[in-house]
Amino acid sequence: QVQLVESGGGLVQAGDSLRLSCEASGRSFSNYVMGWFRQGPGKEREFVASISWSGSRTYYTGSVKGRFTISRDNAKNTVTLQMNSLKPEDTAVYYCAAAERLSTDRGSYDYWGQGTQVTVSS
Repeated sequence: QVQLVESGGGLVQAGDSLRLSCEASGRSFSNYVMGWFRQGPGKEREFVASISWSGSRTYYTGSVKGRFTISRDNAKNTVTLQMNSLKPEDTAVYYCAAAERLSTDRGSYDYWGQGTQVTVSS
């Protein structure tokens, strides 16, 4: 079992930045691929970014490339999502998730956090 707890969400204006963090506990953190997903109002949960076990490989959905950066610190059991140049369409609940293999498919992720709300006003 892996427990995930997100933090760092909030209300910001368009163009601002936010840094989301996810702290993991339980089984060895470095054994898992980590991902961020989001679910906007009335929308399905969608992939945002993922990072490999070592952090050497990262993947992003097209709408956040160049604005968001995912990183991890295996010594601290944390994964972060740095979000810059935020847009109103980034408004969503953001979820941290863990998987055994690298994937953009939410069905591949076995463990999920409770989510943190990000609201971007125009």
